[in-house]
Amino acid sequence: MAHVWRCTGLRWAGGSPVLVWDGGRNSALTWGKQVAFGVVDGGGRRCVGARGNACPVRARVAGRSVGARCEECGRLERAHSVAADTIADDLRPYSVYLAWFGPGMVKVGITAVERGPTRLLEQGAVVFSWLGRGPLMAARRSEELLRTVLGVPDRIPYDAKRAVRSALPDAAVRAAEVRELHARAVRLGGWPESLERMPFEPVDHAGAFGLDGLPPARGVVGELVAGGVVRGALVAAAGPDLHLATDRGIVVLDTRLMAGWELTTAAATAAASAATAAVDAGARLDADLTVPVRELKDPAVQDGLF
Repeated sequence: MAHVWRCTGLRWAGGSPVLVWDGGRNSALTWGKQVAFGVVDGGGRRCVGARGNACPVRARVAGRSVGARCEECGRLERAHSVAADTIADDLRPYSVYLAWFGPGMVKVGITAVERGPTRLLEQGAVVFSWLGRGPLMAARRSEELLRTVLGVPDRIPYDAKRAVRSALPDAAVRAAEVRELHARAVRLGGWPESLERMPFEPVDHAGAFGLDGLPPARGVVGELVAGGVVRGALVAAAGPDLHLATDRGIVVLDTRLMAGWELTTAAATAAASAATAAVDAGARLDADLTVPVRELKDPAVQDGLF
């Protein structure tokens, strides 16, 4: 019987991507490494629980869910989330940051000072600069100030981030957009007195993500399915996304889709599919991807007059 693993997500350790598995096992990811696994055709995808606790009913969750939690566990997780603005008594110092993901895509956010740049790596920020540092509520008020006065969002959709990673301007242009917004932000009135303003010091993650010379992605994995296989060579990673070279070209796998599934080796899954005739007649058992993939348009191809 093939061994089964459960992935708990992608983490950034020491500036490098690492897949984390139940039981504490880690898989360091390096460029060119083969990422290959099959999805066990068993009990389906199950809720991963909340706050380190298992879901009491092991509820089923949808394959397309990036949270991999049922409604009750999702509510419990949000009840203890700084991002959801449900914690007001956290005494740790927080940093306010500006993060750049592509031309015209800059967001404001906060993260605990003790976490350093990890939150920015987790989000796939190509460039960032600290803006301020202070108590949680002061950081929150500063974040709200930039949203309301300067119109800076606190979220950038992942589809938008992925669409521009292979066509980024050079490092100087990337930094210039953040510099301009940083200068506007520090000139604003209404900053909380307890928030220490930080100088503009851009940090560029293009090298850490492997984005230099990255070919355009041809597709994005829409979901994992029982009996499916994912196989490809890692060419880049940003946030939770792995850019894999496959027989379909570059395909992006959001590793959040892996949580809640039982996974095994790609070879074991292909063998099981062949033995049970669980694939359509004529389907390739050696295909790199036998899960749903959403095709992406080539941004260089114009599909209309305007």
